[in-house]
Amino acid sequence: MKSILIIGANSAIAAAAARLWAAQGHRMHLMGRSGDRLATLAADLKIRGASSVGHTLMDANDFALHAALLERAMTELGVIDIVLVAHGTLGDQAACERDFGLALDQFNTNALSVISLLTHLGAQFERQGHGTIAVIGSVAGDRGRRSNYVYGAAKAAVATFTQGLRNRMNASNVQVLTIKPGFVDTPMTSGFPKGALWCSPERAARGILAAINRRADVAYVPGFWRWIMLIVRSIPEAIFKRMSL
Repeated sequence: MKSILIIGANSAIAAAAARLWAAQGHRMHLMGRSGDRLATLAADLKIRGASSVGHTLMDANDFALHAALLERAMTELGVIDIVLVAHGTLGDQAACERDFGLALDQFNTNALSVISLLTHLGAQFERQGHGTIAVIGSVAGDRGRRSNYVYGAAKAAVATFTQGLRNRMNASNVQVLTIKPGFVDTPMTSGFPKGALWCSPERAARGILAAINRRADVAYVPGFWRWIMLIVRSIPEAIFKRMSL
């Protein structure tokens, strides 16, 4: 039985992962913005087999409270074997282009709040000398595109930060997993037309658990996105800047 902390537990991918972990009988502590949704999810996870489920209301952008909230979760769980950092928002790119305040809000939520949490978690995992820190980024961070470069820049910052954290944590036997989902059919993407490249939150969650189990460093979810993004990254900038992506 493992002790698992899920930050941003109300997100569709995180909730799907939590259901898989519940079926395996693990202990969990959930953090998220909606107390009612957390309570509903916690009750569902207990029915599905989780040995215990606690939950804490958290505003990811209230950086000053991160240390205390994480300490509360650590007190309840004892030792954290796995932490999944899954919160984030998909902002309006056009609106961010017109208003730096909106762009800053997006960067705070999708990058700086993650960096704050990982700074506290890194110290804890370094002390305990084992475990997994799994962070949901995005394929959007692999290359800046006109359609979502504010969001992509935040995810690129997370990818670089987790890469450095992984290098640091290797000596402490701590896995740091950067998860890069492609198109996932969630409430956050409900307004997008869907196609063959889209997957369900459940498929994404299965990919995340498989990557944790094999102690991967980076996981594209689903796996075919690794090859798609390899092609995207290989396009010369002189050509790429003229493309409508």
